[in-house]
Amino acid sequence: MARLGDKELFLLDMDGTIYLDRDLFPWTIPFLEAVKRNGCQYRFLTNNSSKSGEDYIRKLAGMGIEAVREEFVTSVDALIADLLSRPPHKLCYVFGTKSFQGQLQAAGIPVTDRREDGVDCLVIGFDTELTFQKLEDACILLNKGVDFIAANPDWVCPTWYGSVPDCGSVCEMLYRATGRRPRVIGKPQPAMARLAMERAGVPPEKAVMVGDRLYTDIAAGANAGVDTAFVLSGEGTRADLEASPVKPTWVFGSVAALHEAWERERAGAAPSTTREKSV
Repeated sequence: MARLGDKELFLLDMDGTIYLDRDLFPWTIPFLEAVKRNGCQYRFLTNNSSKSGEDYIRKLAGMGIEAVREEFVTSVDALIADLLSRPPHKLCYVFGTKSFQGQLQAAGIPVTDRREDGVDCLVIGFDTELTFQKLEDACILLNKGVDFIAANPDWVCPTWYGSVPDCGSVCEMLYRATGRRPRVIGKPQPAMARLAMERAGVPPEKAVMVGDRLYTDIAAGANAGVDTAFVLSGEGTRADLEASPVKPTWVFGSVAALHEAWERERAGAAPSTTREKSV
């Protein structure tokens, strides 16, 4: 049986797990402080490609969390690593925010936000600056047969008022129009979790993926060979859990309950079960 108390690296989803939109959960800072106090580590893993790691440092600072760039692994980090590991494209059309485009450009990837000669790849992310022109450009390029790569497959991004369409929903719209589906890089693919473990120097058996989405966060952990903790503080529900083919190692009402169970096990208590229900 897996022991939560043995975990030394927490791979933390962000929105819906440690905060919701602009509101930090009250249990987040005590948990992060406890992880460091026990000589362990955490990494923030986010599929949100609309912001850079530096953007997230500023966002967390505004919530009272001091963080450094190496504590983040984003879907854009994984996308850049993937693009640089393959034969280069001549020119990538970026369907996303200016921040997304800037990160790719800074990594040495040739990019444009205009439909022009030489474009041989369409790269799409969560676009909070979406326009109809981008949709039209994407359809034209996809019908021409360019490569199609998505930073993440999330259907929605949770907000304080509900949800908004995320990258996966826009990709589905493009599929309905063109019949083309992208190659996906972010969660649930294992690249982000593996990159985080490699950078932290922690093996899979000592890591745990924590998130509020079964089809991205929990699936990513499973695909990377690590134990997983599903929290009910964001998008996912118990009904989703019952219907999902992806099953987590543990279920908690929130990171607060996970924190309590982790501390309890480190103090010598029996391992937590998948039926953990405390909130």
